[in-house]
Amino acid sequence: MAQNNTITFYDLALSTGATISPFVWATKYALKHKGFDLDVVPGGFTKIPERTGGVTERLPAIVDDGKWVLDSWGIVEYLDATYPDRPMLIPHPSVAIVTRALDAWFWQVATGPWMRCNCVSYRDLSNPEDHEYITHSREKMLGKTLEDMQQGYEDRLPAISAALEPLRIALREADWLGGESPNYADYRIMGSILFTASVCQNSPVLAEDDPLRPWIERCLDLYGGLGRHPGLFPLFGLKQRPQDPPLFMPQGQGGIHKRNTGPESTKAETQRITEGMAKA
Repeated sequence: MAQNNTITFYDLALSTGATISPFVWATKYALKHKGFDLDVVPGGFTKIPERTGGVTERLPAIVDDGKWVLDSWGIVEYLDATYPDRPMLIPHPSVAIVTRALDAWFWQVATGPWMRCNCVSYRDLSNPEDHEYITHSREKMLGKTLEDMQQGYEDRLPAISAALEPLRIALREADWLGGESPNYADYRIMGSILFTASVCQNSPVLAEDDPLRPWIERCLDLYGGLGRHPGLFPLFGLKQRPQDPPLFMPQGQGGIHKRNTGPESTKAETQRITEGMAKA
């Protein structure tokens, strides 16, 4: 069990001091959700095996009273199994399943695309000793140079924002993805957003008045402002140009947007879809 309520946490950070990995961000939130203090071991991408005594090449990793626990999902499962008396990260097995689906969708439409819009900054903001590793490994992953991949990011950012409507719909009637309080679903998606904030120095990625903003601000404020690191860049302020798609949509009228509470709640949509139809 954690000594003095403290767990050792291996960070993965840029030269700004901001955490870079979505998985490490989500783990940091998970540990605070459980009420632990963190003994942070700082560092970047290189020399992770040296920092961890050869236990792992990848982060996140934690040490709880001498016990090593690896992998973001492994850490969450360990925390809930070992400390069930503290607030649960995955309060029901269905939460894990839905969170995995949500996370996979978000990586496809946002995390990966945002990374490709900021991959040069990703490298340039990292610690100098990490530049070679990031350049080589990410160019292998992306199949082209970082400079070629990032080129034209201004034209891609609006479509990424527009693709986030399912998340906006989900949060329209709830403060948290966890419902009345946050759970690991919130931290998993917020981890990707904070990863983006750590590298988006060339441009914000969301409009100032994006409907996601209240939820993001709540997440940033959690646990004494855990997400408000001074090394992060502004997320909000993306401007819609004449040729861009809408950065977000107003609330729709269909069944996934609005509840049916009687004829008055569906009247506007009925009029729209039956306009011009012959009267019976």
